Amino acid sequence: MNSFKINSFDHCELYVSNAKQAAHYYQSALGFQPIAYQGLETGNRNKVSYVMKQNQIRFVLSSPLVPGTEIGQHIDKHGDGVKDISFSVDNTENAWRETTDRGAESVSKPKMIEDEKGEAIIATIKTYGDTTHTFVEREKYNGVFLPGYQVMDVQTVANPTGLVHIDHVVGNQPNGEMEPTCKFYEKVFGWHRFWSVDDKDVSTEFSSLRSIVMANENEIIKMPINEPAEGLKKSQIQEFVEFYEGPGIQHVAM
Repeated sequence: MNSFKINSFDHCELYVSNAKQAAHYYQSALGFQPIAYQGLETGNRNKVSYVMKQNQIRFVLSSPLVPGTEIGQHIDKHGDGVKDISFSVDNTENAWRETTDRGAESVSKPKMIEDEKGEAIIATIKTYGDTTHTFVEREKYNGVFLPGYQVMDVQTVANPTGLVHIDHVVGNQPNGEMEPTCKFYEKVFGWHRFWSVDDKDVSTEFSSLRSIVMANENEIIKMPINEPAEGLKKSQIQEFVEFYEGPGIQHVAM
């Protein structure tokens, strides 16, 4: 039993080559409204980020401003992709302490961030590959996103496309890594197996996969974990792992 509660997906951060261009696409094609910004104008000289929102969904699109950064290295290796899946929690300190005590590797310890709109507490741990999970405790924050971001005054209003919330987030693994990854979520987060399929259930004439859906206690969070299975041709999961150069987030379903 956990001493912390995961309320929902908080946001997903994507590392992209051109955050401004990506933000334009998310607004014009997908109906996301830019609500917050971080960059040179806000005092961040290392990265620029646009926060895009539609109903309960928030994406943070980030690009490096200087060479040699972790963001740039991530893009060099993987291309544009999802770096962080953040969870809204009732207690960041407890979430970080329990998950690291159970074997998760810490990226950043709990820290308070604040501005004139209030305060929030965040902490980050590693999961598979170069992907991370950030815990966000924001009950005492009344701003548009998080401290350090400024509200975007955008003249063009997005045309919503009916996207309401994040349904699930899929992580692709190399062959043989699905079970160890699922056991990580069982041990570290106390999650359970919600549903599973094998290559007999999900396959075409040429490609197939195995998948286990991991879910938290209230089943608001669902994260399918996939691995390739044998087929006449290379599995789409194997193709992802090769092109992405390792395990990572295949897609975010909304």
